[in-house]
Amino acid sequence: MELAIIGIIVAVVVVFIALTIKIVPQQRVGVVERLGKFNRLLTPGLNILIPVIDQVRVYHDLRIQQANVPPQTVITKDNVQVQIDTIIFYQVVGPEEATYGISDYVYGVRNISTATMRQIIGKLELDETLSGREKISSDIRLALDEATEKWGVRIERVEVIDIKPPLDIQEAMDKQMKAERSKRAIVLEAEAAKQDMILRAEGDKQSKILKAEGDKEARIRQAEGLRQAQELEALGEAKAIEAVAEAEKQRIALIASAGLDERVLAYQSFEALTNISKGPANKVFLPTSAVETLGSLGAIAEVFKASKDGK
Repeated sequence: MELAIIGIIVAVVVVFIALTIKIVPQQRVGVVERLGKFNRLLTPGLNILIPVIDQVRVYHDLRIQQANVPPQTVITKDNVQVQIDTIIFYQVVGPEEATYGISDYVYGVRNISTATMRQIIGKLELDETLSGREKISSDIRLALDEATEKWGVRIERVEVIDIKPPLDIQEAMDKQMKAERSKRAIVLEAEAAKQDMILRAEGDKQSKILKAEGDKEARIRQAEGLRQAQELEALGEAKAIEAVAEAEKQRIALIASAGLDERVLAYQSFEALTNISKGPANKVFLPTSAVETLGSLGAIAEVFKASKDGK
C-alpha cells in the first residue's frame, strides 16, 4: 500500500515537472495561454510554467518554410487552359498573430495564391503567360503580402515552377519554334553571306587604295630623284663652265704676261689655216671673216720682215 502511494507521488511529481518545465529549441517559439487567454511566448531555452493554469497552445517554427500549391488549371485571356504549379516560401514573424489571426495560415496562403493566380492569368494571353513568370510571381507575392500581414506571416518568395499548356498547343508551339529556328538559321546564313561580301569588298577597296597610294608615292619619289639629278647635273655643268672660264682667264692672263700681241695671234691663225689646207679636202672654203684675216697677210709679211730685221 505504501509502495503504491509512493508510486503515485512520484508520478505526480514527474507530471508536475513535465508541466512546469518546458525546453524550447532554437528557432521555435511557443504560445502560452493562462486560463485560456494569451499570456506570453516561450522563447528558446528553459521556461517555467504554472501547471494546469498555463498551457502551451501551439509551437511555431520561425525558420523559412515552403508550401506547395497544388497544380491549378486556369484560363488565359485568349481562352487557353494552362496548368500552373507554384511554390511559396514564407516565415512566421508574429507567433501571436499566426495563432489567433487565422485558424490555418498555410491553407489561407494557398487559397489566396490560387485566387490571385486566376485573376492574373485571366488578364494575360498565352504568350504573355508563358513569358511572364516573373511578373506572375511578383503579383502573387504582392497580393499575399497584403493578406498575410495581419496573420503574422511574411511571404519571402513565390516561384512559378511550371506552366503547362494543352497538348495540341504544345505541338503547335513546337512547330512554331522549329519554324522560327529555321527562319533564324536562314537569316543568319544570309547575314553571314552579306558580311562576307562586305568584308571582301572592303578588303579589295583597301587593297586598291594602298596600291594607288604606293604608286603615287613611287612616282613622287621618282620625280624627286629626277629633279635632284637634274639639279646636280646643272650644278656640275655650271661648275665645269666656271672652271673652263677660269682656265681660259688664266690662259689669257698667261699669254698677256708672256708679251704676245696681235701680230703673234695673226701668225698663229695663219699656221692654223696652213694645217687645214693639208687635210684630205682639196678645197677649203673660208668664211668672210677668214678672208678678212687673210687680207692681213701683208701684215704677216711685215711680221716676218720685222723678225729678220731683228736678227
